[in-house]
Amino acid sequence: MTLLWWIVFHAIGALFWLWILRWGGADWLEGTFLSGFLVSTFAPRWSAEGLRMFALLMLIVCAISFVWGLFMPEMRCWYSGHC
Repeated sequence: MTLLWWIVFHAIGALFWLWILRWGGADWLEGTFLSGFLVSTFAPRWSAEGLRMFALLMLIVCAISFVWGLFMPEMRCWYSGHC
């Protein structure tokens, strides 16, 4: 995966997690069946605060993997499943 696509995919992922964390996504997804597809299979039982916590954790994990892929290009292939 090229550096440009690596940045684009991580930016889209970060925007999604920020939407849940900061821009009302957790309130919108709370208790819905859709949260099970977008976040986790257990998410429909979570409160909005639980969804926000999960989004924060995922944002941290995604930031770490982004930096990891910046400095170790071979990890981009492992992460995407193909080179």
